[in-house]
This record gives sequence, C-alpha cells and structure tokens, in this order.
Amino acid sequence: MTRNRTRILRLPVAPLSAVRLSAARLSAALLIPALALALVAPGFGAGLYRLDPDVVYGHKMGLALTYDVVEPATPNGAGVLFMVSGGWVSRWSDPAVAVQRSTAISSLLDRGFTVFLVRHGSSPIFKVPDAVSDVRQALRHIRANAADWKVDAGRLGVFGGSAGGHLSLMLGIAAESAFAGSEAMGDERPAAVVAYFPPVDLRGWAGPSEHFPALDFSNELADEISPLLFVTKDDVPTLLIHGDADTLVPLDHSQRIKAAFDEQGVPSELIVLAGAGHGFRGEDDHKASAALVAWFEQHLLPAGETTPTTTTSSPQ
Repeated sequence: MTRNRTRILRLPVAPLSAVRLSAARLSAALLIPALALALVAPGFGAGLYRLDPDVVYGHKMGLALTYDVVEPATPNGAGVLFMVSGGWVSRWSDPAVAVQRSTAISSLLDRGFTVFLVRHGSSPIFKVPDAVSDVRQALRHIRANAADWKVDAGRLGVFGGSAGGHLSLMLGIAAESAFAGSEAMGDERPAAVVAYFPPVDLRGWAGPSEHFPALDFSNELADEISPLLFVTKDDVPTLLIHGDADTLVPLDHSQRIKAAFDEQGVPSELIVLAGAGHGFRGEDDHKASAALVAWFEQHLLPAGETTPTTTTSSPQ
C-alpha cells in the first residue's frame, strides 16, 4: 500500500498551548466545520500514542485521499474510523491537535482503540455522493492493511457527527447503494456504528445550497445516499445520539431510522440529550463520549473483555 512514513513518531498529546504548530497549521486546525463541533472538547493531556499520518488510500483529480492512524499505548486489537466531516467539508488539521481536542477520540485511545482519522474529497469541489464513495474506499483500504497496526479487520467501528454521522451510517447500512464503489460492501461493512445527530434522509435536500454546497447535486441521486432507505435486518449494531433542541438536523431523523431498525430487528439504541442542539458541549459531550466508548467496547471487543483505562493528565 502507499504509505507516507516521514512522520511516524511517538508523541505525548499535550495541552493545545504546548503543541507546536506553524501559524498556517494552527489556523487550519481551528477552522473546524460547525457541524463537527460536537466532537470537539477543551484540551486535555493523555499518554504516549504512536502517530502514522497521511496514509494515502486513493487519488482523485490529482489529489491524494488520506487518513491518519493513531495507535494507543495499550492497543486492544480493535479500531475505530472517525469521519472527518462537517457539512461534508473535510479539512486537514494536525492529528495531534485533533486527538487533544476531541473527548471522543481521546477516550477511545485511553481504552485501547486504534483510531483512524478519515478525510474525504471535500466540499465545495466534491459533493455528498463523492464523499460516500471516498469513505467506502478508505474502509476497504484500512481493512486490507489493518494488520500493519495490529488491528483485527473484523473489529472495526465507525463514528462521526452530522455529515460524519451520515457517512458512518452509509458505511454501516447502505451496502446496496449505487455509491458502494467498484464492488458492493457486503461483509466489508464495519462491525458497529455510532452516529451523532445524523441526517438520514436527503430527499428534498439536494440542489443549490449557499451554506452546504456539497448538496448541490441532482435530487434524483438523493435516494442512493439516504441511509433510511437501506435499513435491512443484517445491518450492524448502531448507536444514535441526538439533542432534542437540534434545529439544523431535527431529532426526527434519528427517530425515523431508529424505528426502521426496530422494525428490522437491528440492534440499536437512541440516546436523546435534553436541551442539546446541533453540537454537544460540556456534560453533554462527556455523556455522548462515554456512551460511544461503551458501545464500541460492547460490539468490538470479545465478550467480557475491557481494556484498562490509560492514565491521563490534566492541562496545566
């Protein structure tokens, strides 16, 4: 496989003030899409992690499609893909900063999960169907090379928020979608999914959009990228977390797909956070992260197995 090996290192995840970035990279790191804010929390330190950045999983229009791999100090053999996507915008940021700023990612690492930060072809140039195809290609690449990071290819989970939640559901559910890529996903689907406030039905959303140019595609394609329409009894266990005060992606989206899961007998759970809008902060963020880790431990680790929590430090 194609690998960039120039930045493989062991590093402490330090408070943001201690992370040395160029001014340009710091600016890029802070330009986090609004739809991904739920996964960002105030910084805190953690143990040593091995970072393998910018692994190339494909190319399009002369550009490399990449993901970063963050290995925990004590790996448990399972891996989780994080969809770096908000409004289907997928920006590069320093992975050390991403780990330090995200409660969910840091918690997964502390519990021994290897984390893959997956970027896709970004809006405004690329549209939602392109993003779906890209992340499917990334999942195939990670599965094919999982042994390089001592990860069991059969124990991969996926999570994301909003657009990232939508892409996570597309990986876990819509194996028959026309945007499956060169071949159907079939058994290549992940073993479990967690989606924060995901849009599940894009019918009526597609078309020119000032705020979300990724939606500027023919509405005739919307069926193929609406996970609600692909729920079947063999779908993977899925956890949905949604705020009941979300006005951008209303709670109804998670409720409708939860009803579809129930009808098909798919293992699933919906956690509704009272008063939370489109983005979890403070206590809501910690509740969501704890539920996310518990879900992946339940469905990605052998029965009865848990990983001791890595000791973390607090920022000075």
